[in-house]
Amino acid sequence: MKPGEAGGFGTVLTCWDTRLQRRVAIKRIPLMGQPGGAATSTISEALAEARTASMLAHPNIVTMYDFEVDRAYAYLVMEYVDGLTLADFLARVEGGTLTNDECAYLVQSVASALSFAHENRVLHLDIKPTNIMIEHSGAIKLCDFGMAMLASAAGYGGARGGTVGYMPPEQIEGDLVDERADIFSLAVVVWQALTGQNPFAAKTAEESLRKIERGPKVALSKMDPTLAGMAEEVIMQALDPNPTQRTPSAEAFANELVFGLGDPDLGAESIRELMSQDEKDVALRADEFKPEALPVAYRYPWLGSVAARAGAAALSAWAVYVALTASSLARSAGAAAVAAAGVGAAWPPAGSALALAAFAFSLFGVGATAASILLPLACVMAFLAWWIPVGTSERLSTCAVLLPCALGQPFGGAALAAFCLAPARAAATAGVGFVWQLAFGAARQAGFGADAVGAALVARLAQPGTWLLLAGSCLGALVASLLYRSGRLRSSVVSGVAGQVVGTAILITSQFMAARVENGGIWTSPKFADVAVAILLCVFVCIATNLRGPLDAGGEVEEIDELA
Repeated sequence: MKPGEAGGFGTVLTCWDTRLQRRVAIKRIPLMGQPGGAATSTISEALAEARTASMLAHPNIVTMYDFEVDRAYAYLVMEYVDGLTLADFLARVEGGTLTNDECAYLVQSVASALSFAHENRVLHLDIKPTNIMIEHSGAIKLCDFGMAMLASAAGYGGARGGTVGYMPPEQIEGDLVDERADIFSLAVVVWQALTGQNPFAAKTAEESLRKIERGPKVALSKMDPTLAGMAEEVIMQALDPNPTQRTPSAEAFANELVFGLGDPDLGAESIRELMSQDEKDVALRADEFKPEALPVAYRYPWLGSVAARAGAAALSAWAVYVALTASSLARSAGAAAVAAAGVGAAWPPAGSALALAAFAFSLFGVGATAASILLPLACVMAFLAWWIPVGTSERLSTCAVLLPCALGQPFGGAALAAFCLAPARAAATAGVGFVWQLAFGAARQAGFGADAVGAALVARLAQPGTWLLLAGSCLGALVASLLYRSGRLRSSVVSGVAGQVVGTAILITSQFMAARVENGGIWTSPKFADVAVAILLCVFVCIATNLRGPLDAGGEVEEIDELA
């Protein structure tokens, strides 16, 4: 499965049907994701109509194989069209326009699809360049029948369902529509195909309506003298704001316009030739494509999950074992560690929760004092405040929060947090990992005695240098993640590596500042081991960033400008 494209309503994925061994396109449509959406009953009615409309069988209509619905999405399994949308085609041809003959072929094909649909009492209501497909064979097909009514019910298009710039006045105003609404939209597409411009393009439906009522600023014949006469008259009649003045049927519109434009057979031959050239270019690019050039994570998509689960399992098992060996459950520490590893591998966030539970239990179990109750309780509450919103959202967060304890370095999770989390969450995770390491390290030295751990923790937090290191860890993670996920190069390997380098520089700077504070204002070098660990973590995460590749590829889809 690979991402295709997304417009304002739904996402298209190119998939392989393993049962019938064929390539298909699946459009996923959100049903409840927009404010202003209709009631469930209205959406159900729209789904029923869309299901019927999408099943039209015609050579110039994209074939629909299946239509499924769950609580949040509708899924349309349709024929995969090996070619380009009209919008893409216009973007590639010289001048961004079709010849008169090519446009005659376009009109003939789309009008044939519309005539068939109208005979079956189905309106399209969203005809635009991105809904017209051109196969490499030259065949032209209209797609997304029935989607306008579903879009309207789900709250897209301002209860109109169509696309601004292509909708007729009656559709914009929410009045009754009929076949002439589709004829208007097709006429706009024809104008755009012939001139490269949409005369009614606007940011809002209201602005588009005003342009329609005024009419195109420049006459079609002035833009292209070869269109003077019958072709211009037919197009202008179809663009009349009053639907009663438009051509009554798609068939009549096509017959009259094709007669005025040119030879559709010559247009079909020309489009086939252009599309065959595109097919050769695609084949050439396919021949040049080398799978081994892809990032490792693209070639082995399971690798990231395995690494996160393995890391969570190992760190959870280690933390549980170390904590329980100092408790009344010391004899069962090994078995508990194995269980923690299994749980961490199955669901990594649970691994960090078990590690915290073992830590709190060990503190609670050594002596019945106020500290043995309050300190574990405070640890659990602070951990849950992070774990519920952040820890459960990303598998690698478990590794990021436990790694400082394993390394014995409070800042040990900052680089990994920036790698896997958004800026604010990365900073929070770096902070939680920092404090947990202070507490865990103090507990190991004090044999998990709550009183001694509390005293050591308070003493450590009373040092200004500790707060400088904590600030450096959080700020380093924040900046590294921010650079990774923002700017012109956002989500790229370059931005990821740059973010790690800058974040590590901030971290090391905080180490120098902490060392200065601890030495009475005298500049001195921090411990070599601290700097070395920070640099090594940066290198390892940079390697992981390169192996993962760009963040957005495969996760986001291209936005299409419907009015281009």
